[in-house]
Amino acid sequence: MLIPKVKICGITNYDDAAAAMDLGADLLGFNFYPRSPRYVTAQKAAQIINKLPAFIDVAGVFVNSTLEETREIASQCQLDWVQLHGDENPEFCRWLAYDSAKTMKAFQVKDEQDLKQVDDYFTDAILLDAYDPKRYGGTGLTFDWNIIGHIGKRVFLAGGVNPDNAVAAMELGVYGIDVCSGIESKPGKKDHRKMKKLFDNIRHLRA
Repeated sequence: MLIPKVKICGITNYDDAAAAMDLGADLLGFNFYPRSPRYVTAQKAAQIINKLPAFIDVAGVFVNSTLEETREIASQCQLDWVQLHGDENPEFCRWLAYDSAKTMKAFQVKDEQDLKQVDDYFTDAILLDAYDPKRYGGTGLTFDWNIIGHIGKRVFLAGGVNPDNAVAAMELGVYGIDVCSGIESKPGKKDHRKMKKLFDNIRHLRA
């Protein structure tokens, strides 16, 4: 069985990044959307990333950024993943497909109908998040995970993943889980006890 990856998103400081890495995170996410409460500048993210060892993957979250800005930040921060969390169309994703960073397209899911658009996108992975009419992710909301079924792509599951339901999320057979608000003391600041509980709870699935 494939061991699902764990992505800790919304990193804004080195202490949280180091703690997540030490506990076993596979990917760390940095949010470059200025209207997000977890927003970090490319300069600050690069300062954190440059202190991390090469084995930890880093992802950048973008919401309706221009192609030029996305590529510039990806280069400055040496991103392994570009996560497109806005209204980017399939053509935009294709433009990024041949860059060095892997691509991940996020979809806000209300019901099974929202999954039909997944096949239109040529990306290295997709991320399924809960729908919110006002916010692009990080809401703590969830959706009916039972509708995921079999998707022939790498799937990261987001939307309300926390220490108490992380095992159920990983047992769906997804490529990875994306955890953000479920392990925070406030937006942009991780609660290290909650984060430890998360990794303690899923340890048996990663042995």
